[in-house]
Amino acid sequence: MTEASGTYTAPFTALAELLHARVEDGTERGASLCVIQDGEVLVDIWDGWFDRDSTVPWQRDTITPVWSTTKVMTNLAALVLVERGELDLDSAVATYWPEFAAGGKEHITVAQILGHASGVSGWTSPVEVDHLYDWERSTSLLAAQEPWWEPGTASGYHLLNQGHLVGEVVRRITGITLGQFFAKEIAGPLAADFHIGLDPAHDARVSPLSSPRPLTLQTPPAEPSDIQMRTFANPFLPAREANSERWRRAELPALNGHGNARSMARIQSLISHGGEVDGIRLLSPDTIDRIFEVQASGIDLVLGVKATFGVGWALPEPESMPSVAPGRRCYWGGLGGSVVINDLERRLTIAYAMNRMVFEAIPAGNGQRPCGDSRSDEYVAAIEAAIA
Repeated sequence: MTEASGTYTAPFTALAELLHARVEDGTERGASLCVIQDGEVLVDIWDGWFDRDSTVPWQRDTITPVWSTTKVMTNLAALVLVERGELDLDSAVATYWPEFAAGGKEHITVAQILGHASGVSGWTSPVEVDHLYDWERSTSLLAAQEPWWEPGTASGYHLLNQGHLVGEVVRRITGITLGQFFAKEIAGPLAADFHIGLDPAHDARVSPLSSPRPLTLQTPPAEPSDIQMRTFANPFLPAREANSERWRRAELPALNGHGNARSMARIQSLISHGGEVDGIRLLSPDTIDRIFEVQASGIDLVLGVKATFGVGWALPEPESMPSVAPGRRCYWGGLGGSVVINDLERRLTIAYAMNRMVFEAIPAGNGQRPCGDSRSDEYVAAIEAAIA
């Protein structure tokens, strides 16, 4: 038996008990939660098991793959360059990456790739999983192809390739990779244990993910569109890939970040706290305001559910993410459950990381939830009750 470890203020006792109950009933294998408000860490807890056999407890320094929660870390790196005047969100991607102008993409803006509205949600040429790890090949193919829909008219979730798109822009500006820039300019200064490209020295701390069970919807889904097929199946990336050594070593800035709730919340609290954490200022309020400029809203062409994307983060959409209330809030999460929510109105950041992946349907419909699940909904409800 494990128990909830870490620290929390008295109002959050019920949250710690809830996390422990979910470990005990098997809903969780191992997980961490962190809540930061007004610069104070109100909750930093973990519970459950590190390993698949449930013999080694999750520890304070346990980290785990968080899939697409990595995207908001990558997009934060882009905003740091915006803050420094080195990147203009309204400029064409081709301003920084001239080859990207090919195929009629010369007017696609940086904001559109950050907001999943560029028309380039995947690769046109046949791509295998191995090719994701070949940065030059994968980015060159993206630069050469045509967009799949008129940029700016709709979102189409940039599932596997947003990190390649944003990362190449960052590389062209800075001369270093996205992972290197993130470590040097964000994670390092904030002393945050989040990695895009993991040093072997940290391998023993990585809790492996349990692959999710396939989702059975009440009504059989419609035949996927060509855009959906090309995005999800070219290549099809199995969940077990996240437990491989090459996944840990690589820099796949849309996908392969490693961290825990503490490091996720600390970094993302830059957004909810006006761009400054513990005296370290990386963003101004004006740059943060750009996040809330809607790039597309409606049925996402890839996810098939309602989504609203600002610049780099999703914005409140009750149908697909009921735990995020309307207002100045932005969020995103990773395949199988991890999530981070920024509430600018209350200077509040909530983060959740876990090692048992699940797939669930959206509460108000028949599609798969693109972000979060009933576990995070329950934790957020308990956090809201404690804050109230």
